[in-house]
Amino acid sequence: MGVLNVAPDSFSDGGRHLDVDAALAHARVLVAQGADVVDVGGESPRPGAARVGPAAELRRVLPVVRELASEGVRVSIDTMNASTAAAALEAGAEIVNDVSGGLADVDMARVVAESGRTFVVMHWRGRLDGSGHAPAATSRDYDGDVVGTVADELGARVDDLVARGVDASTIVLDPGLGFSKDALQNWQLLAHLDVLGRLGLPVLVAASRRRSLADLVPGGAPPVDRAPATAVISVLAAQADVWGVRVHDVAGTRAALDVLQAWTEAAAAPRRPARHA
Repeated sequence: MGVLNVAPDSFSDGGRHLDVDAALAHARVLVAQGADVVDVGGESPRPGAARVGPAAELRRVLPVVRELASEGVRVSIDTMNASTAAAALEAGAEIVNDVSGGLADVDMARVVAESGRTFVVMHWRGRLDGSGHAPAATSRDYDGDVVGTVADELGARVDDLVARGVDASTIVLDPGLGFSKDALQNWQLLAHLDVLGRLGLPVLVAASRRRSLADLVPGGAPPVDRAPATAVISVLAAQADVWGVRVHDVAGTRAALDVLQAWTEAAAAPRRPARHA
């Protein structure tokens, strides 16, 4: 899943693709590099970012979604607003990626349920307080077990969505790396993706350029320099049989995944018995 931010304040590439033509050009590059899905977002969910109203968000994302879908690109809409999701789905989006997991907009469950489309449900502890800004990281207290707690809370979120009419078979889970979690908690979740898998639903890993990767690159390096670390995580996530990985650097990630596939296929290929003199 390639990331296409059309918001001015996204944490790593904000403002680079605000123009529709620039956004479409970048999306086409992502597809050419091997993205299976392009995830289009018009609002930064980072803590402290100014919230964007649905009308402004739609002006940013809808022309991009509509054109990409018309070109046969599989599109995901990254939004917390049900009205944006509904319009994007009507324009051809196939996936709704909601970092709030349907908590920010009570109408999101209905929109997704009626569409029957894939719904990415992220673990989220933020609460919108009417301040006009995205929620700051709230509680990072997981009683010493971030993996078990996140799994339990995602399971409860799924139960609520199903009760609201969402088909469980359309749900993909996202552990919410970096959202109300510190670096160690992020690593613990990545190291135990199998626990989330026990919920019986596909898992999306969105670790690309996360701040927790900053310690692995030279001090002061920009987020783009975290791409190699992201590619390694993507390979490890693929080995954990995740549904997908959401990344900014599609080319590097695709190459890493192709290496894994070649390695796996070679390991499974039959070997001729060794000949001895």
